[in-house]
Amino acid sequence: MSRRAVVVGAGLAGMLAAAVLADAGVEDVVVLDRDDLPDGPRQRRGLPQGRHAHLLMAGGLAAMEEIVPGVGLRKRLLAAGAHEISLSSGMLARTPEGWLRRWRREGPVMLTCTRALVDWTIRSTVLEHTAVEVRRAAVAGLTGSAGRVRGVRVSGPGGEEDLDADLVVDASGRGTRIVPWLERLGLSGVRTRTVDSGLVNASRLYRVPAGAERFPLTIVQADPYVSRPGRSAMVMPVEGDRWLVSCGGTRGGEPPADPEGFLRYTLGLPDPIVGRLVSGAEPLTDVHLSRSTSNVRHYLDKVPRWPEGLVVLGDALGTFNPAYGQGMSVAAFGARVLGRELGRADRLDAPGLARRVLRGAARPVDAAWAMAVGQDVLYPATRGGRPGLADRAATAYTRRMTRAATGSFAAASAIWDVTSMRTSPARMFHPSAVLAALAGPSLPPLSGPPLTPGEREVLAGLDRAGV
Repeated sequence: MSRRAVVVGAGLAGMLAAAVLADAGVEDVVVLDRDDLPDGPRQRRGLPQGRHAHLLMAGGLAAMEEIVPGVGLRKRLLAAGAHEISLSSGMLARTPEGWLRRWRREGPVMLTCTRALVDWTIRSTVLEHTAVEVRRAAVAGLTGSAGRVRGVRVSGPGGEEDLDADLVVDASGRGTRIVPWLERLGLSGVRTRTVDSGLVNASRLYRVPAGAERFPLTIVQADPYVSRPGRSAMVMPVEGDRWLVSCGGTRGGEPPADPEGFLRYTLGLPDPIVGRLVSGAEPLTDVHLSRSTSNVRHYLDKVPRWPEGLVVLGDALGTFNPAYGQGMSVAAFGARVLGRELGRADRLDAPGLARRVLRGAARPVDAAWAMAVGQDVLYPATRGGRPGLADRAATAYTRRMTRAATGSFAAASAIWDVTSMRTSPARMFHPSAVLAALAGPSLPPLSGPPLTPGEREVLAGLDRAGV
């Protein structure tokens, strides 16, 4: 398997795809990206959500380490300043049903750092351990026919030229042009669905105050059950002794971009703990807003005819409201499917290879889509969908499970296993989980966040808002 593969997009999905192609024995792997990529963990233009909070869940990290084995991605991220957070004991989380407890038992973990650090670590690791080549170039379209893609058309200062390939992987992200590219090959009728809650993200970096270095990740979740816009906020530790504070508000409840309004927004949430924390912290940046948050699903896996030689992965196949922390893990799952199918094939242009990868990659996309859209359709001003009977039934069960999780380790464990993306959403219907949901919380609800005495002292010392 020594012919050429072209990957469109040098983001997370693209670099992971390039890694599995190189590992499969493809000697000529070329990654194309229109951005001038930074030579370190810095924000780039082609990643509109890059300044906001990202959570690298345990399931996604495990997939990444499987794709790039033997290099210790987790250790590299931690050495660069990422934080490992236990979902069972290392965070303060206010759900719509109340505060979750912190248990003295092991649970799944997640890594927190800037998205720029994740992308840089993945890209530099892949380039260090493979012969993958990254070129700056804008892709104008596909070459070939409706039966087989033969490469890509690249545009540059000197005009357009064709770059031949035995396999093309579109990992160009939320801004993919895959639908019009297919139409030019004669493949039309791709169904696309968009569900848009109108979420606006607003984020700002702060210096971690002295004494607050070990303060837990803190989140006040949005409430989709009250027929009002969803509003949320998070204080997340990231590299460089900084807090990344991200607010999110759906249509009608958007956070503002001015510093005073940003603070008022955090203080006006159902619990003001985020605002109290940051009111005494030193801001390091302005407030950055982003509106590219809609759920978009291109049902390419349902197209009756699919060309050989073309694979679509990551956000180019489906994007999700970033509030749910799924995108990076789903991208890794798709690249892992590509690697497994390449391992079963004897050559890059094997008949049916592209179709099998597409269908396999669609499964985790569909699971993430159901979770994200199932909540987003509940907000009153969401465009593109309203809750049906199945949505309402799922909502009722999810609420019951979340309520139980405020005082039941068994219920909390089921939720952690799904949100950490270690298991499929079917975990919520395991007999032990169903019994936990039916039994409800065995402990009384908490009246406030489950802080240790030391954490209460830190919070009181930071609180300049007088709440």
